[in-house]
Amino acid sequence: MAAYTRGVTRLVSTERTAFLTQRSSVIVEPKRYVRGLRRKAVRVLFPESEVKPAELNVRREKEAGVPGGQRGDRDSDSVQTERNVKHVSVTKDHVDGVRFERAFPGDKRLARLVSVARSRTFREHQGKILLEGRRLICDALEAGANPQMVFFSTVDRLRELPVDKLRRATLVKVKFEDIKIWSDLVAPQGVIAIFSRPDPSRLNFANRGHSVPLSLICDNIRDPGNLGTMLRCAAAAGCHNVLLTKGCADVWEPKVLRAAMGAHFRLPIHPSLDWKDIRDHLPEPVTVHVADSSCGPDRSTETELDVSRKPSKAGDSGWVSSRPSRKSTRHEEYESDSDSDSEDEGLSLPRVDTKLYHDGWAQSPTALVIGGETHGLSIEAVQLAEKSAGHRLFIPVVPAVNSLNSAMAASILLFEGRKQLLKLLQTSGRKWQSKAGRQFS
Repeated sequence: MAAYTRGVTRLVSTERTAFLTQRSSVIVEPKRYVRGLRRKAVRVLFPESEVKPAELNVRREKEAGVPGGQRGDRDSDSVQTERNVKHVSVTKDHVDGVRFERAFPGDKRLARLVSVARSRTFREHQGKILLEGRRLICDALEAGANPQMVFFSTVDRLRELPVDKLRRATLVKVKFEDIKIWSDLVAPQGVIAIFSRPDPSRLNFANRGHSVPLSLICDNIRDPGNLGTMLRCAAAAGCHNVLLTKGCADVWEPKVLRAAMGAHFRLPIHPSLDWKDIRDHLPEPVTVHVADSSCGPDRSTETELDVSRKPSKAGDSGWVSSRPSRKSTRHEEYESDSDSDSEDEGLSLPRVDTKLYHDGWAQSPTALVIGGETHGLSIEAVQLAEKSAGHRLFIPVVPAVNSLNSAMAASILLFEGRKQLLKLLQTSGRKWQSKAGRQFS
């Protein structure tokens, strides 16, 4: 009997445990389900290109088995959420009606900055230039240059630019740390732009009314700092245009752009020209003068009034290369008088008169040739001066000084030429000005 009682008790306890477990599962599941339905849905903001919040909520409610009436109420909430999403995107990614993008990590578009900045071949083949800084970008936009892509660190930096002229460009907001990595400056301003390579004939130059019939020809200027400074001086002196021969530094190199301080967008600059092409960019008639670094070692102690006007051979003082330039070879430096006499004996070098820089040499439409400090003037420049009855212009210096920097000499001669042309304009009247304007048009 006792054994039977223990068996019945054990069976009852087992069935009770099974019943409670089965009952608890039935009770717990509805509670969890109801609790899940009573939770507030989290509003997720999706981009416009992805699934809209309303569609996503309807899909979730179908899976959860929500009645249609409740689904309609949530649809209205979703529509309101969608409107809020659109409103946020407008205020967040627009500046004065112009939309901008945000760079994502590893954006390859930033790598283009290095290619455009450091590769002359890439700039020429792709037809792009790189401008950095607010002032330089503003000068380019005012002249009518075509922007392609602008990188900026803050919205305030973008507002410093004429935003209405950037509607066709791609605006990308990046971190300032990324700009510091790709920038070539020690203290970048936080704005960099890629422009299409400008055509000088299509730019609008604001200073055309203050120009004089004076052209600057840069002959084999290889130092970017000197070239940029010469462009800046030419713009300040009111030159009509600047012509660069093949062998000069790239006019759109970042160092040249920084030294020029916006001169690229204040007067026409024609780079990589042959000497036969240079003649086509000059008016007819024109007088071509060349800058001479010295008048020979025997004249260093003479006074300005005793300088001889006697014509001399171009190679006598080492201020010009004694070999004509070729496309396949670079200009070679003139080393000494004895070497030139032995190697180039019988070569007919041009003979050009010598003149002090403050004498009257700019009496008509004029072109001034400045040679590089290392290789000097090319033989073609002196031949052009000889054909146009030009002169060798020089700036006397004290005996202990060898010569002036090419950019410094260019600034002195350009402003002297401007002074002489303006003086001639005052004495000759408006008639000469209109005639000179037609020649340079």
